[in-house]
Amino acid sequence: MQITCNGETKNIDPGTTLVALIKNLNLNPDTVVVECDARIVKREEYDAHVLTEGNIIELVRFVGGG
Repeated sequence: MQITCNGETKNIDPGTTLVALIKNLNLNPDTVVVECDARIVKREEYDAHVLTEGNIIELVRFVGGG
């Protein structure tokens, strides 16, 4: 099935959770904020949030520095 992640179309397996998507992108779920279809998803929901066809996902990482 297809979703859009940060503006790019991605093919994922049915039943993929947010945490699986984040890890598949080699990101740490603890350092990512997720917006799914214009709604912020709470970090504690990442494991249970199953993606569906056509979801629009935005992943935001905060990077420190100066």
